[in-house]
Amino acid sequence: MNQILIVEDDDALGRGLTLALGDRYRCTLAPDCAAARQALRETAFDLALFDVNLPDGSGLSLLDEIRADGGPPVILLTANDMETDIVAGLGRGADDYVTKPFSLAVLRARVEAALRRNAPAAAPAVFEQDGFRFDFDRMDFTAAGRPLQLSQTEQRLLRLLIENRGHTLPRETLIDRIWTDGADYVDENALSVTVGRLRRKLGKHAPIKTVYGVGYSWAVQP
Repeated sequence: MNQILIVEDDDALGRGLTLALGDRYRCTLAPDCAAARQALRETAFDLALFDVNLPDGSGLSLLDEIRADGGPPVILLTANDMETDIVAGLGRGADDYVTKPFSLAVLRARVEAALRRNAPAAAPAVFEQDGFRFDFDRMDFTAAGRPLQLSQTEQRLLRLLIENRGHTLPRETLIDRIWTDGADYVDENALSVTVGRLRRKLGKHAPIKTVYGVGYSWAVQP
């Protein structure tokens, strides 16, 4: 189920959006920029809805912040329908905009369209980049022709990074998706250790990027 972040300070509208979208998506409601930043640190969202006018800042400034970190696609919710506001939002990286008041049916259609456009690329059966070759079906992994012996945990980590290449995956999301054995508690250090082992096996040119305080990403070619 896709995860959607809704940043809206109007409590009634926020709850209404959550109800309207909650039957198809897992929604998180944040009333301001501070709560939105915390949610973005903890979860890899598939889409975000940002109100432009928030009590502790602007949705446009929040958009600038997450675009710098390669965050999720964003639909702006604004009471302003002036051309300059629309151009400003799209120019700063918004994927779409909806002006208030809006039909929930229209919003749902915009959300579905944005998710289709931005669906993450699945890890191909064979992935190649800068001398790395990963055959996930055959579990055959090489770096510059050198065979790699990867554990199941390392393979799961690598696949998640490749599937979300170019995007930062929060530590909490990686822990939740790598260790899926139903354990009640997984030491966060286990992720750091696994990342370190994978980096050593891939070699000094491994494009695994650490985003301090957030998580990890697989850097893509410009």
